[in-house]
Amino acid sequence: MPDFDAFERKMSAAGMGEAPIRAFRHNFQALLRQESGLLPESSLSPVADLTSYTELAAGSLDAAATCLLDKAVVIKLNGGLGTSMGLQGPKCLLPVRDGLNFLDLMVRQILDLRQRSGTKVRLLLMNSFSTSRQTLQHLSRYAGGAAWLADPAEVELMQNQIPKIDAATMEPVTWPADPALEWCPPGHGDLFPALAGSGWLDRLLDEGVRYAFVSNGDNLGATLDPALLNSFAASGAPFLMEVTRRTAADRKGGHVARRTSDGRLLLREVAQCPEADLEAFQDIGRHRYFNTNSLWLRLDLLKAQVAANAGVLPLPMIQNRKTVDPRDPSSPAVIQLETAMGAAIECFAGAAAIEVPRSRFAPVKSTADLLALRSDAYQIHPDGQVILHPDRHGVPPVITLSDNYKLVDQLDALGVPSLLRCRSLTVTGPAHFPPGTVLEGDVMQ
Repeated sequence: MPDFDAFERKMSAAGMGEAPIRAFRHNFQALLRQESGLLPESSLSPVADLTSYTELAAGSLDAAATCLLDKAVVIKLNGGLGTSMGLQGPKCLLPVRDGLNFLDLMVRQILDLRQRSGTKVRLLLMNSFSTSRQTLQHLSRYAGGAAWLADPAEVELMQNQIPKIDAATMEPVTWPADPALEWCPPGHGDLFPALAGSGWLDRLLDEGVRYAFVSNGDNLGATLDPALLNSFAASGAPFLMEVTRRTAADRKGGHVARRTSDGRLLLREVAQCPEADLEAFQDIGRHRYFNTNSLWLRLDLLKAQVAANAGVLPLPMIQNRKTVDPRDPSSPAVIQLETAMGAAIECFAGAAAIEVPRSRFAPVKSTADLLALRSDAYQIHPDGQVILHPDRHGVPPVITLSDNYKLVDQLDALGVPSLLRCRSLTVTGPAHFPPGTVLEGDVMQ
């Protein structure tokens, strides 16, 4: 039977604390037990009739809301590089419009909220070893007017790293040619051991912070909304997931469901669906909602839940099988273990979900998403808010780009046309939109 001691020694030597070691041990033992993690359709039921964002009272900055904002922290996941779009650095530094990048817009949102509410609502960036240096370097430009943003001790929550597992021996893989490749990120489920192990969870609680809003750094639609904060606080729920309606384009994406054995909500990804149940999985009329990866947490209840589970949130383990050097298919096969933070919904009794409009889910995962965001289909307000133009009535343009524009520098050469009245744009080959180009209706180029 493979031994965990070698993994523990390696992680300890790299400065990983008890919390990430316990979390990795939990997943490694699940791997050894050959847990499939499959969730058959017969074990769950669809979710219907969720509370809707439109049912909430309008979010205003009255005395009650201000009091809650003083007890809130915004946590943005900022561990990713934009490699899929040809970037060499943190995705948060990708220019959006008018010289502003994702990080600038995140900061503007927080500074505006602080100014309007008179509170010191916190911002934490969950950086990785790949994004920390350049992110903090960019934040240093705010030292003049908002010195706390330039202080790593005030804004950075560091993501952990875990060893890759040699698929042949089930031991820590070794790769002397590039030892950095012996490690991998543990997925955004690392949020929980990172908060606990870094000391940030206790620090926030000691400072009176009780509520955390967590979202992806590339989702500019995900903002700390006072109405949602008020509703979450009043509910007493330990965990709230923002979900939105699935469309035909989301059929293969994960959905929320309810476990029939205990009635708890859970998140099922396609990798957890038995092949025989794929038709039901992709039925967007049956399983209506998907996770936007925007979550609300009660930090005191999170701490209690971690303590009740021997220092670990028992998240479902996800296996990724790759090679130690992803660029060299002949290098040794490895297993990378990950967890997803949204899966924590099943760890909390009383966890809830709320249906939010699609406007709160606007991630940039491709150059097509970026082109839409850079166009006049979206408005970028001085407070950092990014919203669809009102004339679009909540419906973004559908954009399909050929591989000629897969990378950001290629997109820059394409140009940015007016898309305000464009339903869909399909670019099948080389093209260029000179300044002033206006596209309307359904356009193929």
